[in-house]
Amino acid sequence: MLHDYFGVLVFLIVGAVVGAALLVLGFILAPRHADPVKGAAYECGFEAFEDARIPFDVRYYLVAILFIIFDLEIAFFFPWAVALRELGPAAYAAMAVFFAVLVVGFAYEWRRGGLEWE
Repeated sequence: MLHDYFGVLVFLIVGAVVGAALLVLGFILAPRHADPVKGAAYECGFEAFEDARIPFDVRYYLVAILFIIFDLEIAFFFPWAVALRELGPAAYAAMAVFFAVLVVGFAYEWRRGGLEWE
């Protein structure tokens, strides 16, 4: 049973070795002297003239939430597509209803202007 997970173990080890090697390589090849501009408060070249706690527009949060919702819901399609032959027509109908709800929600947001940015 454990030999079935040998590929996963090899994948994790190779990933850890490559990640550690890239980190070490970055520390070795990085410049040693710091750029004085990078040490400034802001890299844009001028000091801040407003409070850092200014409120963001609500539309920014709405677009972010919409992206997360639609992105996570689309992620359900991948396992369904892989196992579609074994699941049968009932699963196909259920996913068709799920997709219809997604399309209706997307069309509603598009029509209301929730995806437009000014």
